[in-house]
Amino acid sequence: MSVEFEQIRIEPAYRKVAAAIGERILSRALSAGERLPPETELARQFGVNRSTVREALRELESRGLLRRAPGSKRMSVSRPGRASIAAGVGDALLLHDVTVREVWEALTVIEPPLARLAARAHTSADLAALRAGMAAFRAAPRDRGAAAHAAAEVFRAIGAAAHNPVLALAQEPLLRLLEPSLRGMMAQLPQARARIATAHERLHEALAGRDAEAAEGWMARHVRDFRRGFELAGIDLELRVSADE
Repeated sequence: MSVEFEQIRIEPAYRKVAAAIGERILSRALSAGERLPPETELARQFGVNRSTVREALRELESRGLLRRAPGSKRMSVSRPGRASIAAGVGDALLLHDVTVREVWEALTVIEPPLARLAARAHTSADLAALRAGMAAFRAAPRDRGAAAHAAAEVFRAIGAAAHNPVLALAQEPLLRLLEPSLRGMMAQLPQARARIATAHERLHEALAGRDAEAAEGWMARHVRDFRRGFELAGIDLELRVSADE
């Protein structure tokens, strides 16, 4: 039997440059805020054209690992923001045709433990942010879009209060995908706003009392209530989630 080898993978030079710089960033050899050398110097060090370096920097900038300060010609190391990470994951989920049911199921897994953690780890500033989100929901006009966004902000406040960035980053794309169906549900069921507001009050009480069990239980009940609301509103759970416009 003859031996067969896999074909050698040939990558564009800019990808190799981006990988080399990205490795330094992710290994913390380059710290957040640290400026890279000018493009001409990078081109000299890598032995490539300046255009190759520019393309590599553009790729790293799109990944949120580099940023260019206003008025500066040089790139600085940055940390990808929560919003940019969530946008990328959310887009990927949309392209994978996730459904309302799948988003809801993911929320049932993530949100109750987040509430439990928040009850134990929150600060006074976290509670203030939660109350601000609750007030925004109560004050939201009959524009259901504003109310849906405010409801998502309450989830975000509880997620932030857990002080677990991994779970908070996992939560964010789901909340972005939840908003359109939540908006549709409240448009069909005016009484949904009162039920959501009540759940907010109970969650705040549990967190303020550092009652982790009650916080987890109320969050589980709150998220379960969404499914019942979707069904009453006639929202097909197998409907593919659409982009929130």
